[in-house]
Amino acid sequence: MSANDPLPWVAPVLELIRDAVRKDVPVIGHCLGGQLMSKAFGGSVRANAVREIGWGEVRAADNQVARDWLGDLQAFESFHWHGETFSIPPGGTRVLENQYCENQAYALGKHFGMQCHVEMTDELVRTWLRSGGDELRNDGKSPAVQRPQDIEKDLGARLERLHEVANRIYGRWTEGLSRGS
Repeated sequence: MSANDPLPWVAPVLELIRDAVRKDVPVIGHCLGGQLMSKAFGGSVRANAVREIGWGEVRAADNQVARDWLGDLQAFESFHWHGETFSIPPGGTRVLENQYCENQAYALGKHFGMQCHVEMTDELVRTWLRSGGDELRNDGKSPAVQRPQDIEKDLGARLERLHEVANRIYGRWTEGLSRGS
């Protein structure tokens, strides 16, 4: 699914995002959500050079906005399942990047859009592996697509570390809910 697909719900979702911003309600998006946010904020969505499926390192960008959101965190292993990417929308700042997709996350004030997935659980990973078999087979030549057994390796420990990052991001995002700024 793409933010560019001519689906009947895309335009209303873009307007919902814009309306939340007008009302000063913080917005957060993961993968397709980050793409929809970028598009709603005036950015664009396009095919990424390679598909990313599985685990891969993302790095914090070297800027104050990234430090405000991530503190001293320099890099972490995140989960990925995408073939498209977003541009950093006007007024936004890149927060995360990696070797396969330069725009992994951005902040626009209190709004936070991600290409990577920090919200994963054991059940989500295993469900996506079951339902996404065709993608894994068809995109297996990409250097950023892993085999199912590699994705599942050390899954519990990987998820535990990822949840620490998610808690940091969500904690910072929820500050915008209570501060009103």
